[in-house]
Amino acid sequence: MFKAFKLRRRNREIVDALFATLVEAARQPPLYARMGVPDTPLGRFEALGVHVHLLLRRCAGDPALKALSQDVLDRFMTDLDASIRELGVGDQSVPKRMKKLAGMFYERVAGYDAAYDGPEPLPALAAALPGRVLPPGTDPAGDAARALAAYMIEARDAMNATSDEDILAGALKTKHLP
Repeated sequence: MFKAFKLRRRNREIVDALFATLVEAARQPPLYARMGVPDTPLGRFEALGVHVHLLLRRCAGDPALKALSQDVLDRFMTDLDASIRELGVGDQSVPKRMKKLAGMFYERVAGYDAAYDGPEPLPALAAALPGRVLPPGTDPAGDAARALAAYMIEARDAMNATSDEDILAGALKTKHLP
């Protein structure tokens, strides 16, 4: 019994460490100041969603990481629920808002995955960002969209360079901006 409790506690610590790394990466000031991500609650949701997506993408197809990546996604959704409540959304409205935000997240994941999997990820990703993480009407060929798309590709590559063992220990490489 105590062994199972210890394992759950250790898993929670690993998930919390991975999630903290994702939050730290999503809060980098250049994302907002230079790359056009709105510094609003929704903009911060979008930035964190990008990083959660990159971790899910890194872990996809690896059976050893599948459960852990699901736990990180669950942690993201739990954090999102708490944030909505902190913003003053009433208990009656939280499930409806969560459903909408989860739908937004999965729609973005599909768009980003399609861009990554295409023949030219940089322009495809830059085109996928306006109306998602960047405000509608942002020029996909503009500096902000291209810079954010390049950052996402570099962040993906950094996460891909993280070994399975490191991820399972709660350590994750991310892209740090100057």
